[in-house]
Amino acid sequence: MTELPKTFDPADIESRWYAHWEDKGLFRPERPDAVPFTIVNPPPNVTGSLHIGHALDNTLQDIVVRYERLRGKDALWVVGTDHAGIATQMVVERQLNAQQQKRTDFTREDFVAKVWEWKAESGGAITRQLRRLGCSMDWANERFTMDEGFSKAVIKTFVELHKRGLLYRDKRLVNWDPHFRSAISDLEVETVETKGGFWRFRYPLADGVTLADGSDHIVVATTRPETMLADMAIAVHPDDERYKAVIGKEILQPITGRRFRIVADEHADPALGTGAVKITPGHDFNDFDVGKRAGFKAGDMLNMFDADANVVQTADGLIPDRFIGLHRFKKDGVDGAREAVVAEMKELGFLVPHVTKNKEGEDVAADFEPRTIQTPFGDRSNVVIEPWLTDQWYVDAEKLAVAPMQAVRDGAIEIVPKTWEKTFFNWMENIQPWCVSRQLWWGHQIPAWFGWRRGEHNIAKGPNVEPDIFVAETEEEAVRLATEAYRPFLLEGQQISVVDGRQEAEKRIGLSIWRDPDVLDTWFSSALWPFGTLGWPEPTEKLSRHYPNDLLISGFDILFFWDARMAMQGMEFMGQVPWKKLYLHGLVRAADGQKMSKSKGNVVDPLGLIEKFGADALRFFMAAMESQGRDVKMDEKRVEGYRNFATKLWNAARFLQSNGVTASTSHEAPHATLPVNRWIIAETVATVQAIDTAMHELRFDAAANAIYHFVWDQFCDWYIELTKGAMDDETKAVAGWAFDQILVMLHPFMPFITEELWHLTGARANELIVAQWPQALAAVHTDAQAEIDWLIRLVSAIRTARTELNVPPGAKLPMVVRDAAEGTQRRLDRQGVALARLGRVESLTFGEPPAGGAAQIVVDEATFILPLEGVIDIAAEKTRLAKALAAAEKERDGLGGRLSNPSFVEKAKPEAVAKAREDHAEKTAEAERLKAALDRLG
Repeated sequence: MTELPKTFDPADIESRWYAHWEDKGLFRPERPDAVPFTIVNPPPNVTGSLHIGHALDNTLQDIVVRYERLRGKDALWVVGTDHAGIATQMVVERQLNAQQQKRTDFTREDFVAKVWEWKAESGGAITRQLRRLGCSMDWANERFTMDEGFSKAVIKTFVELHKRGLLYRDKRLVNWDPHFRSAISDLEVETVETKGGFWRFRYPLADGVTLADGSDHIVVATTRPETMLADMAIAVHPDDERYKAVIGKEILQPITGRRFRIVADEHADPALGTGAVKITPGHDFNDFDVGKRAGFKAGDMLNMFDADANVVQTADGLIPDRFIGLHRFKKDGVDGAREAVVAEMKELGFLVPHVTKNKEGEDVAADFEPRTIQTPFGDRSNVVIEPWLTDQWYVDAEKLAVAPMQAVRDGAIEIVPKTWEKTFFNWMENIQPWCVSRQLWWGHQIPAWFGWRRGEHNIAKGPNVEPDIFVAETEEEAVRLATEAYRPFLLEGQQISVVDGRQEAEKRIGLSIWRDPDVLDTWFSSALWPFGTLGWPEPTEKLSRHYPNDLLISGFDILFFWDARMAMQGMEFMGQVPWKKLYLHGLVRAADGQKMSKSKGNVVDPLGLIEKFGADALRFFMAAMESQGRDVKMDEKRVEGYRNFATKLWNAARFLQSNGVTASTSHEAPHATLPVNRWIIAETVATVQAIDTAMHELRFDAAANAIYHFVWDQFCDWYIELTKGAMDDETKAVAGWAFDQILVMLHPFMPFITEELWHLTGARANELIVAQWPQALAAVHTDAQAEIDWLIRLVSAIRTARTELNVPPGAKLPMVVRDAAEGTQRRLDRQGVALARLGRVESLTFGEPPAGGAAQIVVDEATFILPLEGVIDIAAEKTRLAKALAAAEKERDGLGGRLSNPSFVEKAKPEAVAKAREDHAEKTAEAERLKAALDRLG
């Protein structure tokens, strides 16, 4: 047995033990006959680095996996990374730009090869950082969403969904990022408050029609005047009396001269602005829905922007040439369509100025009313997102959502906390078609080929022809499908050729097909993670053994983007739920409760915390603070506190070692006769039970707090103190056994220090990571428990009284016991030595105390009296306590008055109110303590 050093170095321990575990294959020991337990990690972006949210999410997963592994299960934690289409392409393009190159200087194949080169050189940062955290993942079978096997699963899924009528191509509005020239998901859109304007314009009514008040126009208001070049309607509320008479009539757009109808739609709010809303269905999500209700087909909706958000001619050709080519708004100091439209409407007399009063009371006119606008930006491009009407691939999410909703209702999927069920159902019941195509080069290229439209007697070619589509897993299969389709039009011996794009096909004389250049959204591929990582579509042994997964741990913020979609794809292709239980945790916020962001400068680097305090301390913080339904507030002081907890454990091990305590030779509790040993055995069993219950309920905070208080309070503060100087063979055996159980129970939370101590405290048959979880079956002696609990209460009360009454620490006091029952007297007889040492009791007598001041303590039926004459100045102490009590009560009452004032509670900052409540509780407790101390002196 190696002597423990006085201090420990977390960095040395962590790097050494992690390498040992991984090299020995201990994250996935061979257990073919064991009960399987499976969990998959949310695959982080291959471009990513460990952030504080990753630290929380992966710590919770590792706690569960280590716990189940210790319980003897075949615990599989699937690990891998996401190819992160936009993020990865952006990183590689930046590298090219630094070399004065750009993506389009290369062929698609050459650019993708450069991305693979980047991944090989730089794509492993996040996985190295997960190792720093201690994640015991199945690295030997690490997956990547673009690896060969997983790509096969992705392509198979697309083709099968298309065959089943659940995936189709459609023209709809998408979040378009003009920088990347691609559609992006809602999760990649960040809404930012920006300074904008609210413009009002007159649109003249056509054909001499007037409103009820005689007006020959309708005033509309907009924050995006540039889009009026593609206006297709004006919407008013069907019950708005101002406009009822003109519903169905036509109106004119002054710049384009376009005539369009006034439509009734409840989207128009009579109380907002003028109650009339211009409708541009090709460039606004709400307008798109209004347009559909008004009878416009998506293909007929006008589009006025190209992929770079520059103005192009609409299908009706009515945008004046002077606007063509302008950017949507000012860019690089050059006025865009917005500025040009406003200027022209003003010149034509159709701008309604915004009029305010200056200090002198005079009218001041401005072109617009200043407004704070909620503006969507691409989270990576930092460019304003444009709702854009384009052809994309969609999954029929409404149909796929039916089975997962029923699974949650039936209990086949349990959502924890249950409160998230309402949110889940609300989104699933109102789900929209899922856009799964992206205009990128890096990703799974869509397995669809286009060919010229077949007519009854001919083939239609040209730039405006909607092509036929052939969906297949391979190019060979696509050619076969196209050959079958075009057979009536093929000459003998003529074959279908595959060309690189539509323009190339237009140049060919024969019939050609070309592959869709788009790629699939990364959420589409990651939705297959629970079964695609296990070998599907092949019927592997691993798939049959580990699907469904047992648990998914996820941040609530990706419930819809990832979790729900896994449920859809899993139930569609596997016929079973992807996991039996879904645990949703909160966010990690700054100490003041604000969301962390780089702009606020409050982002916390978990790797910095690991460097400073060790991974064990950070992990324990995450577990202890993870309370169901609540966010985690970052608190570096608490992390430091758990580093101190690790030090406490280390020092306890050193004390045991110095007293001849070694590793236990038995999994079962040793035979014990002494009350203190029976008590610690019972407390150990109770802690095992508490952790088991908490882990079953996924209450990580309860599990962490159970082991924390057992180690700190029961074992270190009391058991070690009670057994000092009394380390006989029985006590050594019990102490060694109890400490072993501590190491096993604490291992899921603090894996590094526990593994180190496991080996430093004695010879072991195996590593702690694959040890056996404690049994909660040891005999519990309630009498012994009750006796030691009584002793702890008595010593604690004596110490409190001494502290409150300023008794010198070194002073030993006599104790007089009154009204003690026979059982208490026997306890005093058995525990007299411990009481004398821990309570600084000089002598013990029964009866009445001597005259003079004394402190009185009541525990159960007995009163324990500590005479204080000659030890402290009782009169002065009473005066001091009374003065301190008055001050505490004054502060308590003052704070209580503020908190009872509705004006303060409602108007003050939330953090100020919370601080006042905290201070009030503290002063209330202080006053109670001082009054109790004063009462003790009589």
